[in-house]
Amino acid sequence: MRDIVRRLMIGMLVGLFSCESEEINWVDLDRLESIPQANEVGALHLPYDIAPVEAPFPMPDFKRPEFPDFSLSILDLGAIPGEKVTHQIQSAIDSVSNKGGGKVIIPLGSWKSGRIILKSNVNLHFEDGAALYFSGELEDYRPAVFTRHEGVEVMSLGACIYAYREDNIAITGKGLLYGPEEGNVRNQMMTEDVVENFVPLDVPVEKRVYEGFDGESIFLPMFISPTECTNVFIEGITLERTAFWNIVPVYCDGVVIRGVTVHSVGIPRGDGIDIESSKNVLIEYSTLNNGDDCFTLKAGRGEDGVRVNKATENVVIRYCLAQEGHGGVTVGSETAGWIRNLYVHDCVFDNTGVGIRFKTRRPRGGGGEYLHYERIRMNLRHTAFRWDMLGSEMYVGELASRYPIRELDELTPAFRHIYAKDIIIENASTFVNVTGIPESPLEDFRLDNALVNSEKFFRADDAKNMVLSNLDVNSKDSVIYLLDSRDITFDQVRINGSGHSWYAAYEGSKTQPVQMKNSSPQRLIVLDDCCEK
Repeated sequence: MRDIVRRLMIGMLVGLFSCESEEINWVDLDRLESIPQANEVGALHLPYDIAPVEAPFPMPDFKRPEFPDFSLSILDLGAIPGEKVTHQIQSAIDSVSNKGGGKVIIPLGSWKSGRIILKSNVNLHFEDGAALYFSGELEDYRPAVFTRHEGVEVMSLGACIYAYREDNIAITGKGLLYGPEEGNVRNQMMTEDVVENFVPLDVPVEKRVYEGFDGESIFLPMFISPTECTNVFIEGITLERTAFWNIVPVYCDGVVIRGVTVHSVGIPRGDGIDIESSKNVLIEYSTLNNGDDCFTLKAGRGEDGVRVNKATENVVIRYCLAQEGHGGVTVGSETAGWIRNLYVHDCVFDNTGVGIRFKTRRPRGGGGEYLHYERIRMNLRHTAFRWDMLGSEMYVGELASRYPIRELDELTPAFRHIYAKDIIIENASTFVNVTGIPESPLEDFRLDNALVNSEKFFRADDAKNMVLSNLDVNSKDSVIYLLDSRDITFDQVRINGSGHSWYAAYEGSKTQPVQMKNSSPQRLIVLDDCCEK
């Protein structure tokens, strides 16, 4: 029955694109049948077992973690519901870790806490009905700990749940966790400048201390941030009202995040899950509603990120649901150590802003490569595939201007070797929009087999070697804008609802005519004037 329903739904969608039979098979519908619906992915559909990971690159065999059969409830240490229990939680964690490991239990009830530091071989477990509220007062997050804020290393508040150089740690259960309430944590957040201008990068990290004494600015704590840890497991919890990014592994190896739910809509920089210079990561069956990007890959910012030079690599995101958020899956904009070997499959973006998003800036360094996307359904408010490599003057000043062309150096980022196939775009404002860098254009993008419903079709500024094949597109325009872009090919692409011709607008001395192969309509008209974005 499920296969029949899927086939009918795909057939209904195809009806948007085709009014008459054609000899050419524009898309492979059998392959599209495997793309899930929104009600088939996300935290509500989490299975107990971790299925084997299949990816275009080697990945570990992920297993559920094991802990000694020993548990300690914070009630055993005198915790009282409604009161601040930071001491009891931390004492339980320290005690269980010192005994060789086990489970620390946060039982049913409403609890208050300051920063918690997780230790090796401890599973911090939230029972059903447990609610933990984090303090909004700075003294509950001191002393400063080593952390990374927006890609720059500092000593500051760290995270509500923090760990440093620990192994085999877990946060599990069905508990609700609430970020810092109103207080000087939020009121003293750094707003003077962007982080790389505010922090003196020529000063050793241990002296870059921001603790908030005497009203000084601090960097907001993340919600959960294991740092330089191995074998991290996060499952089942719900996060609400974060002050900053939600789940942020930094410099970690071996991370599993599954079945989590995040709500941070309306919170600036309220990212959902940010993987920061970490490797061997699995994210699955999670549901994110965010005030910024949903699933995000980062690797350090500018000069400080190049100094550290740690990549985010070998990451699989599967069976996840992105709802409200700036981007469904975003690479960047902190890219200094490179993001490579990413595989996103069987995910749904439902009422998200941008679908597949790539961000970097001229002084950010590094970039992204070998990024794979497969079997994804998008219902979007904005663009389906969006590259923005220039940014805005607010963050990078005159470097956001396309001209003059700059010399290539270690801070020049790049995006290349990006592959997508078997995609359904139910709604989008624009199908593809590329803003590359003249001296570092987007290079080598392949998209195969997709159904597309968008208001606008295609624009590429500073891009080369893009191939889009086996597409059935419903769009109000059939215009292809190219600005200093070349080797752009459309093969077996049909566009509906926009007349009987393709239109091309060319600008820039490096632009080469688009190559149309086996596509419909067959006629291509070159426009004299290139329109605005």
